[in-house]
Amino acid sequence: MMEKLHFDIEIKASPEKVFTDMLADKTYREWTSEFNPSSRFEGSWEKNAKILFVGTSAEGKREGMVARIKENIPNQYISIEHYGLVNGDEEVTTGEEITAWAGSHENYTFKAVPEGTKLSIELDSNEEFKGYFEESWPRALAKLKSICERK
Repeated sequence: MMEKLHFDIEIKASPEKVFTDMLADKTYREWTSEFNPSSRFEGSWEKNAKILFVGTSAEGKREGMVARIKENIPNQYISIEHYGLVNGDEEVTTGEEITAWAGSHENYTFKAVPEGTKLSIELDSNEEFKGYFEESWPRALAKLKSICERK
């Protein structure tokens, strides 16, 4: 069963800067290294585009998620819908393992506040990954904050 998890952080930078730093290849790799040191994306953040979120496992295998960008309102909102797994060079989009969480979302809201930006993350998680996300997301957001706030 899916549960919605929420994470918020205030960043002393404009929504435009937070949006750009969050999604730019170089800085994306930097802040998402909290999930996997080799985290990266392949594809586009454009609305309706397919995007792969991949990294290298401890065994040296390429793995990750297959998703589509459901919405992209620059500097305001991004919605990602997950629908498959990356397993080596394969994209797996059917089967029992996929059915359990296909259609889960990850949403980012960028809201201007007096101090800069309030970034809110809402994502669907199953019990298996809840603890991992509750530990990893705050670290990743703290790293993103430091990236956005550095001069």
